[in-house]
Amino acid sequence: MPSAVADTLSGRDTIRAKIATAAATRVGAAAPARASMSLPLLPARTRHDSLSYVATIRAGERKDEWPVKGPEPLAGSVLPAKRIVAFYGNPLSKRMGVLGEYPVDDMLARLDTVTRHWREADPSTPVQPALHLIAVVAQGDPGRDGMYRLRMPDSLIERVHSWARSRNALLFLDIQVARSTLQVELPRLLPFLEYPDVHLGIDPEFSMHYDKEGLKPGAKIGTMTATDVNYAVRTLAELVAAKQLPPKVLVVHRFTKRMMPNPRAIVLDPRVQVVMNMDGWGPPWLKFDSYRDYVVADPVQFAGFKIFFHNDMKSGEALITPAELLRFVPRPLYIQYQ
Repeated sequence: MPSAVADTLSGRDTIRAKIATAAATRVGAAAPARASMSLPLLPARTRHDSLSYVATIRAGERKDEWPVKGPEPLAGSVLPAKRIVAFYGNPLSKRMGVLGEYPVDDMLARLDTVTRHWREADPSTPVQPALHLIAVVAQGDPGRDGMYRLRMPDSLIERVHSWARSRNALLFLDIQVARSTLQVELPRLLPFLEYPDVHLGIDPEFSMHYDKEGLKPGAKIGTMTATDVNYAVRTLAELVAAKQLPPKVLVVHRFTKRMMPNPRAIVLDPRVQVVMNMDGWGPPWLKFDSYRDYVVADPVQFAGFKIFFHNDMKSGEALITPAELLRFVPRPLYIQYQ
């Protein structure tokens, strides 16, 4: 793995730790007011976790915009008939997620185990396994063209696609544009997106066009707008129409408001199913608060929730369970593990 990738990852951890610290101060100040509420506590969770958890459930129950009044699902749509459970990462790095952390057979066996847990927790919703590959990786070094991103070779994408097919799983191709743009990076991946089982993810965290400051990835949380998402929606919709494909799923990562400042301006299309994926790591209370603030409060179409096998356990607490997430309104239909 290029050293620049590792540098970027270190920057990501530092930034997320700072966000967690700031959020802890904010939420901690509000805790006394919440403590006055008569609420059930979660087993094996702290009181802070429990209060945040119930507050998130209540926020969803009060939000009459869920489920979102959007296009009716077309034939072949994955959502909402199924729940996608995805393993995220890149085979070239053990630090970017579970997809590259373990030998392939071990990783796929772990995916089998996690999908089984979700089937057991919610037998009413079939589970669709998936692999989520970072196909354009933000870098700490500019590279020859100064774009601070590394494109994965076609051979690697095909290899991960073959792993997915061995489990009847979907493949997501994720784009971290850095100083490039979706308009430049997405067209290159369209030949892979012509496969019915290949879908798209975009990551505003590493879109380094924030106020035109010219920063490199990892120096600051990036941003995209609804204009960027709408470009991806239009491009995928045109591909679906031209190639007569089933609808595509588009996953958009978000764990701060500035990552996607105007989500309500996203234009829905029946040929593309948009998931807003809560992507932050930290203790359970922080993740519950983030889901409330960045998914429940800003309805787009479908909801996602990301779980970090390692970073979410730094506080010493157990990973958030399927049973806990199934209480939320909306219930997340895309679950990502890194």
